[in-house]
Amino acid sequence: MKKYFYVITIQYLGYRFHGWQKQPDVKTLHLMIDRTLNFILDGKRFKSLGAGRTDAMVSAENAAFELFVFEPIEDLDAFLALFNHNLPQDIRATGIREVDAKFNIIKHSKIKEYNYLFTYGAKCHPFCAPIMTTILDDLDIELMKQGAKLFEGSHNFKSYCFRPTDNGIYDREILTCELVENTIYQANYFPKHSYLLRVRGKGFMRNQIRLMMGTLIDLGKNKLSIEDIKNSLKPNSYARMEYIAPASGLILKAIDFE
Repeated sequence: MKKYFYVITIQYLGYRFHGWQKQPDVKTLHLMIDRTLNFILDGKRFKSLGAGRTDAMVSAENAAFELFVFEPIEDLDAFLALFNHNLPQDIRATGIREVDAKFNIIKHSKIKEYNYLFTYGAKCHPFCAPIMTTILDDLDIELMKQGAKLFEGSHNFKSYCFRPTDNGIYDREILTCELVENTIYQANYFPKHSYLLRVRGKGFMRNQIRLMMGTLIDLGKNKLSIEDIKNSLKPNSYARMEYIAPASGLILKAIDFE
């Protein structure tokens, strides 16, 4: 049977979901998307494949999945409107386009940008919790900015992989890593000052960015030094970064398919 292929871009607030991947007995993003597709396609055969997995409570401003169907979608705008009408309110589809059979959303070369949103020093309004991490201790933001730039370039990130093995490939290239004041996400209940760790690269390992953020937080608390980060990125480093920053501050900002 002939297949038809579409890429659908989506946004979601991940706070009440157990990540992307389907799992027994828990609510995941892929599960809710497939349930909605099954309903609007009236039980017709289909398959969906995500561009990558996000962890529990991680949100996305621009994620994507590929939809495989056996009948063409005649009106893309009407399909998108129907899809959105039936999705839960914390998931929204933002676009749909047809692709050819050569496109593979997992293998196709892409650059991902993640933002990690945080503040420090005082308890925040509870409404901040779904997308912002609050560190109650004081942080040396200028030192953290210096530390963030050390991650840029090609390094061995074994120290920043959750439960690494001796057989893994840990060399990764970070195209951008910078810590800046947050001017993107705003609300009247946000604290006066908040910050973003902005990271861009072609591929990330499990919990890599949260471990990088956790390391920068420990640097800001003076629990680690700049030299500790430099040493952790050297080939054959035995350093293990222990602090995984909370998931709810992490946002998949963009996926750019090359």
